Amino acid sequence: MTHPNYVIDEMISAKAIAARIEDLARDIRSEFADTNKLVVVGLLRGSFVFIADLVRELDLPVEVDFLEASSYGDGMESTREVRILKDLRGRIEGRDVLIVEDIVDTGHTLAHVTKFLWSRKPARMKTIALLDKPARREVDLKADWIGFEIPDEFVVGYGIDFAQRNRNLGFIGKVRFLDEA
Repeated sequence: MTHPNYVIDEMISAKAIAARIEDLARDIRSEFADTNKLVVVGLLRGSFVFIADLVRELDLPVEVDFLEASSYGDGMESTREVRILKDLRGRIEGRDVLIVEDIVDTGHTLAHVTKFLWSRKPARMKTIALLDKPARREVDLKADWIGFEIPDEFVVGYGIDFAQRNRNLGFIGKVRFLDEA
């Protein structure tokens, strides 16, 4: 796929993503088999496609809520200053919670959100990320479940954007910038 100043090369196919989600859902079902309701918290905006596919694979009583946190704005680099832009609508005190993140890069966003939500006293809380970029980690943090570990590449698709574009791609693609010359 080509845009005016960049090309997107497929890195992880839609088929590979679907297969991995089935595996992750099996592990989550096992972990939360005894829950009376699992509150699945999607971190907006990048996780919305992942969370939709994931919850359809969970044969558990689930409630879906969203939290919007930002450390990127429209750029390619994290500002490392995490802001909560939209809070949860429901309560999580005493409940089982699964935080769903699109990509763990520096780790600042997930670390901030996890601390923020632990302060609300859930019974148990786990984290899942579709993508993990350990080469960029600045915070000692690892999600409980990872879909795919990827190298330090700028990626888009499957809900992940570049300046609000390319979320609608069915695959994860690597952005390759074209020479300006």
